[in-house]
Amino acid sequence: MQPTVVFVTGGTGYMGRALIASLLTRRHTVHALARPGSERKLPGGVVAVTGDALDGKSFASAIPPGATVVHLVGTPHPGPTKAAEFERVDLVSIRAATFAAHDARAAHFVYVSVAHPAPVMHAYIGVREQGEALVGATGIPATILRPWYVLGPGHYWPCLLIPFYALGRLFPATREQATRLGLVTLRQMVTALTVAVETPPSASVRIVDVPGIQQAQLRTVEP
Repeated sequence: MQPTVVFVTGGTGYMGRALIASLLTRRHTVHALARPGSERKLPGGVVAVTGDALDGKSFASAIPPGATVVHLVGTPHPGPTKAAEFERVDLVSIRAATFAAHDARAAHFVYVSVAHPAPVMHAYIGVREQGEALVGATGIPATILRPWYVLGPGHYWPCLLIPFYALGRLFPATREQATRLGLVTLRQMVTALTVAVETPPSASVRIVDVPGIQQAQLRTVEP
C-alpha cells in the first residue's frame, strides 16, 4: 500500500473523526479542515487547516497538489424538516469543496452522497444529486458512496427497522429497494472510505452502492 496524502472536510464530525483515525493507522498523511477554534476537536496526528467549509477560497491553497479530497460536511441528523439547511450547508459546502479541489489539482475526490431513488427525504436526495453533478463536473477521478443510513453512536434508532428490511428482501417486488436502501454501520462506512482512498479509480466517476459499502467491495454501479 502506497501512503496517500488526504484532505478531509468535516473531520470533526461523526464520520470524519473515525475515518481520520483509520487513515492515520494505515500511515496516510491527513490534512483536515476545521473552523477557527475547532482545531482541538480533530484527532491527534493530523495537519489542521483553519478555514470555512462554505468558502472554497478559504482552504483551496491548503490542499496539497495531487491529494485525495474526502468531503464529509453535511447537516447533522438529516430529516424532512431540514430542507433549508441542506441548501445552506450541504450544497454550498460541496460546491466550495469541488472548487477548491479543482483549483488545487487534486488527484481524487471522494464524496458521501445518499442512496436514491427513495420514497422519502426528497429534499436531501435532491441536494446530494446536485452534489454528485458538481463532483462529476470537476473532471477529477471520483468515488461517490451512496449509503442510506449509517448506524453508530447516537444513530441507532433505525435498528428497530431491521425486521422490516429482512421481510422486504424476501419478496421480489420489494427486494431491490430493501437492498438499495439498506443500513450500513459506521465501521463499514469507514472501511469503504478507506478502501476508496487507497484504490482510486483510473478515470471518471465510480459509484458505490449500499451492498458495495457493506462488503467493502467498490464495484461500480450505473449512475
